[in-house]
Amino acid sequence: QVRLVESGGDSVQAGGSLRLSCATSGYSYSRYCLGWFRQSPGKEREGVATLYGGGGDTNYADSVKGRFTISQNNAKNMLFLQMRSLKPEDTAMYYCVANEYNIFFGCAKLLSSEPKFWGQGTQVTVSS
Repeated sequence: QVRLVESGGDSVQAGGSLRLSCATSGYSYSRYCLGWFRQSPGKEREGVATLYGGGGDTNYADSVKGRFTISQNNAKNMLFLQMRSLKPEDTAMYYCVANEYNIFFGCAKLLSSEPKFWGQGTQVTVSS
């Protein structure tokens, strides 16, 4: 069973940086897309970044391009989201997600889809 456990959420000031981590287990990395979603009160859930578990195929929401970087470790059991130049509008609960890889759509489509597997979330608060 896919298991996703996030950590690293914190309160930071605008312009600061933060790195989120997600311990992943229970799946075959070459058959999954992994990613990060976020949701803040009163706003729709947003796909932030995705990548292919086998490597490559990274995708970002326009709102975070150039500021956020998604990556995983060589052992393929940790997913990261490096966030820079944080803004108050980045304040949200951040979720690590996973979904089966689709060879026709790649992992980009996951940004606008409903992932099958979710972690419990980690809170990021950016103050101005």
